[in-house]
Amino acid sequence: MTDETQQQPEADPRQEKFVVDASLLTDDQLEGLAEEYCTRYHGLNDTESPLAEREGVLAAVRRGELVVWFDPVENSAGLGTPPNV
Repeated sequence: MTDETQQQPEADPRQEKFVVDASLLTDDQLEGLAEEYCTRYHGLNDTESPLAEREGVLAAVRRGELVVWFDPVENSAGLGTPPNV
């Protein structure tokens, strides 16, 4: 039988993904993230030109509909939905 009050180890906050302000990134970095997003989410769906949506993805970043997430464990960044959405 386990004790419900037993402490579970807490996650290290330094290993949690966090949102990076897109204004801190260069245009080239944002374009690279947008291209990766397009090919990841549209490249395998029989879309002839997944990169055609790149400008729409960049516009979504500017509007705050997509944000830049950084994963310190993987040392990688990617686009995704904002927290609490």
